[in-house]
Amino acid sequence: MSFADALAGAGAKPAGKRPYFLEPQVERVLAITMAMAQELAVARQRGDTLERLLLEKGVLTPGEIDAFVPDRAASAERQMWNQEFIARILRIVQQENEAAAGAPDVASGEIGEELANDA
Repeated sequence: MSFADALAGAGAKPAGKRPYFLEPQVERVLAITMAMAQELAVARQRGDTLERLLLEKGVLTPGEIDAFVPDRAASAERQMWNQEFIARILRIVQQENEAAAGAPDVASGEIGEELANDA
Protein backbone atom coordinates (compact mmCIF):
# COMPACT_ATOMS: atom_id res chain seq x y z
CA MET A 1 0.00 0.00 0.00
CA SER A 2 1.36 3.41 -0.93
CA PHE A 3 1.34 6.47 1.32
CA ALA A 4 -1.29 8.07 -0.94
CA ASP A 5 -3.51 4.99 -0.60
CA ALA A 6 -3.18 5.12 3.18
CA LEU A 7 -4.15 8.78 3.23
CA ALA A 8 -7.13 8.18 0.96
CA GLY A 9 -8.29 5.33 3.16
CA ALA A 10 -7.91 7.37 6.34
CA GLY A 11 -10.41 9.95 5.11
CA ALA A 12 -12.97 7.44 3.86
CA LYS A 13 -16.22 7.25 5.78
CA PRO A 14 -17.00 3.71 6.93
CA ALA A 15 -20.34 2.14 6.13
CA GLY A 16 -22.77 1.55 8.98
CA LYS A 17 -23.07 3.02 12.43
CA ARG A 18 -19.94 4.41 14.02
CA PRO A 19 -18.68 2.22 16.86
CA TYR A 20 -17.85 3.90 20.15
CA PHE A 21 -15.02 2.51 22.22
CA LEU A 22 -15.49 5.10 24.95
CA GLU A 23 -18.49 7.13 26.02
CA PRO A 24 -19.72 9.26 23.09
CA GLN A 25 -18.98 12.50 24.97
CA VAL A 26 -15.41 11.36 25.68
CA GLU A 27 -14.90 10.40 22.04
CA ARG A 28 -16.26 13.79 20.96
CA VAL A 29 -13.72 15.58 23.16
CA LEU A 30 -10.99 13.26 21.91
CA ALA A 31 -11.94 13.99 18.28
CA ILE A 32 -11.83 17.73 18.93
CA THR A 33 -8.47 17.41 20.70
CA MET A 34 -7.01 15.38 17.86
CA ALA A 35 -8.27 17.91 15.29
CA MET A 36 -6.56 20.68 17.27
CA ALA A 37 -3.38 18.60 17.47
CA GLN A 38 -3.46 18.17 13.71
CA GLU A 39 -3.90 21.92 13.19
CA LEU A 40 -0.99 22.58 15.56
CA ALA A 41 1.19 20.13 13.63
CA VAL A 42 0.39 21.93 10.38
CA ALA A 43 1.12 25.33 11.95
CA ARG A 44 4.42 23.96 13.30
CA GLN A 45 5.42 22.65 9.88
CA ARG A 46 4.56 25.96 8.23
CA GLY A 47 6.57 27.88 10.82
CA ASP A 48 9.49 25.52 10.26
CA THR A 49 9.22 26.07 6.51
CA LEU A 50 9.24 29.85 6.95
CA GLU A 51 12.24 29.70 9.27
CA ARG A 52 14.17 27.47 6.86
CA LEU A 53 13.37 29.71 3.88
CA LEU A 54 14.39 32.84 5.77
CA LEU A 55 17.65 31.20 6.86
CA GLU A 56 18.34 29.96 3.33
CA LYS A 57 17.78 33.44 1.86
CA GLY A 58 19.97 35.08 4.50
CA VAL A 59 17.14 37.09 6.05
CA LEU A 60 17.71 35.38 9.43
CA THR A 61 20.77 33.97 11.09
CA PRO A 62 20.73 30.64 12.98
CA GLY A 63 19.40 31.13 16.52
CA GLU A 64 17.94 34.56 15.83
CA ILE A 65 14.35 33.42 16.40
CA ASP A 66 15.28 31.69 19.67
CA ALA A 67 17.13 34.81 20.83
CA PHE A 68 14.26 37.17 19.93
CA VAL A 69 12.84 39.13 22.86
CA PRO A 70 9.59 40.93 22.07
CA ASP A 71 9.16 44.53 23.14
CA ARG A 72 6.51 45.48 25.72
CA ALA A 73 3.78 46.07 23.15
CA ALA A 74 4.39 42.77 21.36
CA SER A 75 4.59 40.93 24.67
CA ALA A 76 1.28 42.46 25.81
CA GLU A 77 -0.37 41.51 22.49
CA ARG A 78 0.89 37.95 22.81
CA GLN A 79 -0.33 37.65 26.40
CA MET A 80 -3.76 38.99 25.45
CA TRP A 81 -4.00 36.57 22.52
CA ASN A 82 -2.97 33.68 24.80
CA GLN A 83 -5.61 34.60 27.39
CA GLU A 84 -8.33 34.88 24.75
CA PHE A 85 -7.25 31.59 23.17
CA ILE A 86 -7.34 29.72 26.48
CA ALA A 87 -10.71 31.30 27.31
CA ARG A 88 -12.12 30.05 23.99
CA ILE A 89 -10.77 26.55 24.56
CA LEU A 90 -12.06 26.36 28.12
CA ARG A 91 -15.36 28.13 27.37
CA ILE A 92 -17.40 25.00 28.08
CA VAL A 93 -15.80 24.62 31.53
CA GLN A 94 -16.50 28.26 32.35
CA GLN A 95 -20.12 27.96 31.23
CA GLU A 96 -20.61 24.83 33.32
CA ASN A 97 -19.11 26.56 36.38
CA GLU A 98 -21.33 29.60 35.88
CA ALA A 99 -24.39 27.39 35.49
CA ALA A 100 -23.54 25.50 38.68
CA ALA A 101 -23.09 28.74 40.62
CA GLY A 102 -26.16 30.53 39.29
CA ALA A 103 -29.74 29.90 38.41
CA PRO A 104 -30.46 26.94 36.14
CA ASP A 105 -30.66 27.58 32.42
CA VAL A 106 -34.18 28.20 31.23
CA ALA A 107 -35.23 27.65 27.64
CA SER A 108 -36.83 30.62 25.86
CA GLY A 109 -39.98 28.56 25.29
CA GLU A 110 -40.37 28.11 29.03
CA ILE A 111 -40.09 31.88 29.59
CA GLY A 112 -42.71 32.47 26.89
CA GLU A 113 -45.11 30.02 28.52
CA GLU A 114 -44.55 31.62 31.93
CA LEU A 115 -45.26 35.08 30.54
CA ALA A 116 -48.38 33.82 28.76
CA ASN A 117 -49.67 32.24 31.96
CA ASP A 118 -49.06 35.46 33.95
CA ALA A 119 -51.03 37.57 31.45
